[in-house]
Amino acid sequence: MSYFDAASSLPLHPVARQALLASLDEGWADPTRLHREGRRARMLLDAARQSAAEAVGCRPDELHFTPSGTHALHAGIAGALTGRRRTGRRLVVSAVEHSAVLHAAEAHERGGGTVHRVDVDRAGRVDVQEWGEALGADCALACLQSANHEVGTVQPVAEAASLCARTGVPLLVDAAQSLPWEPVPGDWSLLTGSAHKWGGPPGVGLLVVRKGVRFAPTGPADEREAGRAPGFENIPAVVAAAASLRAVRAEAEAEAARLRALVDRIRARVPALVPETEVVGDPLRRLPHLVTFSCLYVDGEALLHALDTAGFSVSSGSSCTSSTLTPSHVLRAMGVLSEGNVRVSLPAGTSDEEVERFLDALPGVVEGVRAQVGAASGAIASGGDAAEESAGASADALADGSMETSADEEVTVDARGKLCPLPVIELAKAIGEVPAGGVVRVLADDEAARLDIPAWCEMTGHTFEGAAGVVFRVRRAGG
Repeated sequence: MSYFDAASSLPLHPVARQALLASLDEGWADPTRLHREGRRARMLLDAARQSAAEAVGCRPDELHFTPSGTHALHAGIAGALTGRRRTGRRLVVSAVEHSAVLHAAEAHERGGGTVHRVDVDRAGRVDVQEWGEALGADCALACLQSANHEVGTVQPVAEAASLCARTGVPLLVDAAQSLPWEPVPGDWSLLTGSAHKWGGPPGVGLLVVRKGVRFAPTGPADEREAGRAPGFENIPAVVAAAASLRAVRAEAEAEAARLRALVDRIRARVPALVPETEVVGDPLRRLPHLVTFSCLYVDGEALLHALDTAGFSVSSGSSCTSSTLTPSHVLRAMGVLSEGNVRVSLPAGTSDEEVERFLDALPGVVEGVRAQVGAASGAIASGGDAAEESAGASADALADGSMETSADEEVTVDARGKLCPLPVIELAKAIGEVPAGGVVRVLADDEAARLDIPAWCEMTGHTFEGAAGVVFRVRRAGG
């Protein structure tokens, strides 16, 4: 089995395992006590803080250990907003932040604050000028991830931090995905990370608050971790987290170059091997180990199960892999296809052979999943002359009333009650039934259709003319 979901979590790094086992016998006492056992525990905690601070690029007294990366984000956002409440109550975030940030933003809105969400381009990257325009005198805090967790796009953090510093707005950076590879550049104010992203134990996060940043911990006062993470420190886990961060950083430069070459291979070959597939995310400014692509006419959950059966553990931002049946907020903000979305994130040590096996297996897996929904090769003519199978399927649809024609060269497809990718599949089959310049009206009430029908048009060259309620209009390309 090949584990290709490093962006979600990693197994314990060997160094973390060794440090955890060793510190279980030495770090069990209360580090606030003055007896021998307490002093020993304090030494371990201080050494871990020093090591983690060196990796982050901050002072040890600016770094605090939290129970998770999510806790660090929530505590960091709440503390900074509270500390600057006299300045204003406006929070600026990018539209592709981790859900933990967006949930904190929603809580801020419920409490009477305002949130400005900065859009991203089709590669998932914020525009620096638009970012700067979002800042202002009433802005209490800005949040920008260093790299996106779903598509790997690296954000212009240094430039964003410079604009924030110029306007006096603190910048909180969610560095969960990039911290294993390198320090975060720029004059940022707050930073968070999560140990299980770099092979440390789960249940350990980092919160860095630079000196001079106004910060007021929320909730009851606590003496530990400067009140920013109340409760007894899990010293063995903290020691293991710091040790593994230092270990992966020592290997990062060489491993990043090796994995980047493997990801480049996947990015280049997947579109050639699998028809009607879109690789998403910035092709250059990206994490070295992560690639995301979306396949037309594929149920995302079925594809992940099929890849798992074939021996590959991957992840997805597809709408069809969550209980909400709504597209990933990241893919939605980018305006890219959410159908059949696959995120491959390679862990350190991934071999050429594993990647080749994945590339060999992928076309057959996708074809098999497409066949399950009647979208196998040749069954869809999404642009040129309709294939015989497509014509037969369309004739059947006309007969059963799910497709209607009109005298003004329009075809109506009723896909209400059908979930992705079926509305897009029916659109693709119907487009061959109208002449160049003709229109297909798709009736679809699946939330994913609002993203996937325009994305399908972008990929196939047809014109999306807009949506009104559950009606989507698509005009067939000429020629």
